[in-house]
Amino acid sequence: MMARKRAKGLSERQIKILEVLQRSNEESGYPPSIREICDQANITSTSVVNYYLNQLEEAGYIERDERVSRGIRVIKPLTEVETSAVNPSAIAQLKKSVQNVRQSVEELLHIPILGRIVAGEPMPVPSSDFGYFDVDSMVDVASSLLPSRERGSRLFALEVQGDSMIDAMVNDGDIVIMKAANEATNGEMVAIWLDDKDETTLKYFFRENGKVRLQPANPTMDPIIINDPAAVKVQGKVVMVIRQMEGRPS
Repeated sequence: MMARKRAKGLSERQIKILEVLQRSNEESGYPPSIREICDQANITSTSVVNYYLNQLEEAGYIERDERVSRGIRVIKPLTEVETSAVNPSAIAQLKKSVQNVRQSVEELLHIPILGRIVAGEPMPVPSSDFGYFDVDSMVDVASSLLPSRERGSRLFALEVQGDSMIDAMVNDGDIVIMKAANEATNGEMVAIWLDDKDETTLKYFFRENGKVRLQPANPTMDPIIINDPAAVKVQGKVVMVIRQMEGRPS
């Protein structure tokens, strides 16, 4: 009867035993016992461990000295293990997963957080750049989450302070992603700079009867009526809201 030719690569259990051997040498400086290999490789029988150790020795991955306790030496590390016996479909799936992760990372947009904007009564700020500018502050957003028409836009982010837009699902501490703009149509949520007051606010924009109404999304608050539309400077339009979970670290 002809002996069946052994597979060129290693099985999962053989690889697991090699991992146990290498880890033991790295952590303690000496090989594990047969019983320790059983425990760490989740094998119940010492004879099964001996069977796989013999296979690894025949394949040239280890050397054994039966006369010495713990007499096992790894001569071919895992980095040299051939993978021809690994399921090809598993390898293909792994490659696909790696490719998807790489693509996701490449599609991340690094959007600068320019500061805070009040979603309540307008708040005085030092200048029309919304103040608190921090060039090192960024938020990463997957481009796939943005509307396709906005992905090439000049985007910036603001941290919301206040609760005037809570019915629009914009809460205190949320981050709004803005598209730079200097014009708005009725009903758009915009960041507004009030030129005559040196104040900024986040509201719904409406142009009515020669005036501008800045409408909060909170039934307990009144709209802001601006008699001189020239005093209203649109700074950007909201294209996305990043919610902050309750109980986040301070």
